[in-house]
Amino acid sequence: MPLPAPAMPGTGTAAHDSEQCAIPAGVFAMGDSSGDGIEADGERPVHAVELGAFGIDATAVTNLQFARFVSATGYVTEAERLGASAVFHLLVDAPTADITGPVPGTPWWIGVRGADWRHPGGRASSLVGLEDHPVVHVTWNDANAYCAWAGRRLPTEAEWERAARGGLEGARHPWGDAPIDGSDGVWRANVWQGSFPAHNTVDDGWIGTAPVRSYAPNGYGLWQPVGNVWEWCADRFDAATYAARVAGAEPVRDPRGPESGPERVLRGGSHLCHPSYCNRYRNSARSRNTPGSSMGNAGFRTVGV
Repeated sequence: MPLPAPAMPGTGTAAHDSEQCAIPAGVFAMGDSSGDGIEADGERPVHAVELGAFGIDATAVTNLQFARFVSATGYVTEAERLGASAVFHLLVDAPTADITGPVPGTPWWIGVRGADWRHPGGRASSLVGLEDHPVVHVTWNDANAYCAWAGRRLPTEAEWERAARGGLEGARHPWGDAPIDGSDGVWRANVWQGSFPAHNTVDDGWIGTAPVRSYAPNGYGLWQPVGNVWEWCADRFDAATYAARVAGAEPVRDPRGPESGPERVLRGGSHLCHPSYCNRYRNSARSRNTPGSSMGNAGFRTVGV
């Protein structure tokens, strides 16, 4: 990957030059309105949430943007410190000696020594040609370190969902309810095509991540809030969060999620999502992982402080 270029003038901070999407203040219906939700993820009940106005990145943070952060600070990601990360089996690009084996319970994920944000497939891979792809193999902690440098923060789960919806109340996807997978001749997001996890037909042109400005932006100007990479949110995860809000245990204005819990929220699905495995490329879909976990299909976008 070439040396980071100087940041160009834009609408972000001096450190984080990224186009911003203005999300207006207002009330929206948060949660699964289409009946596609996964019960264990706690996507229901649908409930009214009021948010103040905020600005959010038009795209996920790219490899080039993250490289500027590392160049400026010398930051070392948790995957680099650990010396390994999880890589999808079809994307491994590493010496055999670096492969530690499949992840228990999800054998399509392979532990690979030397896999990190600079080497997304493993030690033999690089970021050449991926400068405008989303950074991956970053933990929640890494994402927050970037935010601290950039004068930004991670979006709350409610902010992320309102922005992803693009102003379409109750819609399944950021563009509405039209199919995601090209079955009507239009590809709308980077998700898995074929038989998961063995065969990806690559009908949309991408076996892994796609450039952040692929497909079309939603009504608020966000590119790929679903598909491509999961995006870390600020909130802790609890499947009972929405039920607690309806019961009055938490405010419905600018909610910040549970005060405690071992996992953080991930939103949006990724290029590995498929109906047979991960039907989470939807506005309301929720997932989670521990804040020190890294993998080859998770990144982040930021909001203004």
